[in-house]
Order: sequence, then structure tokens, then C-alpha cells
Amino acid sequence: MTESLRHYVWSVRGQFLRYALTGGSGVILDMATLVLFREILGFTPVLAVALNQFLVLGYNFTLNKYWSFENRDPSPRQLRRYLTLAAGNYLFSVGTMYLFSHLFGWDYRLVRMGTIAVMTSWNFLLYKHWVYRP
Repeated sequence: MTESLRHYVWSVRGQFLRYALTGGSGVILDMATLVLFREILGFTPVLAVALNQFLVLGYNFTLNKYWSFENRDPSPRQLRRYLTLAAGNYLFSVGTMYLFSHLFGWDYRLVRMGTIAVMTSWNFLLYKHWVYRP
């Protein structure tokens, strides 16, 4: 690891911890509503993940904006950028669920956890340097 990369990682550690805590609580909300929609309400896994994302999006935007990235800018630009990123994540989530759960028969909970893990890798950097950039 280069010195500048090591310095960058060290400088964002607190912010990343808040992002990870927000994300962890978001995962709990995500999985709880996914199971609620699938197991209790009887929706298909694809419909369940499509619906639960609306709840999770509002929760994550609010906590990340005000707590993780400590941004008070009222600009609608952030919301547009967040929704653009969310649309990409949404398509990735629904498409992955369709492919792996519907077509290949994998357990929908494992598919969801996998997509969340993959999306976490790019979301922090995009939130920090694009969505909530001062």
C-alpha cells in the first residue's frame, strides 16, 4: 500500500466507521423488511426486494447525509446524485435477485447479503466524493 493511500485510509476511518454502522443498521432494516414481505406477506423475492428498497433508501440517505458524512447542505443536487446511485444499486439488486434466486434457485437471503457486500465497496467512495461532496 502506498503512503498516500495509507494516509487516506487512516484519515477517513471515523467517517467509514459511521458509514459502516449506518450500513449495518440499514442491513438489519433491509433484511427484516425483505423477510416480512417474502415470508409473511407472501411476495416473490424479486417483488420483495423491489419494495423494501424504497424504505431502505430513505433511511440510508438521511443517516449518511447528517451523521456519516456530516453534511448540512440543503442542495437538491445531493438527493439527485443519491437517487442516481440508488437507481444503479436498485437495478443491481433486483437483477442479481432475479438471476441468482429466480433463475438459479439460490436462497434469496444469501443473494441479498452478497449484493449488499458488493455494493458497500463502491458506495462509500461514491458517497464521500460524489454524493455528499462539499
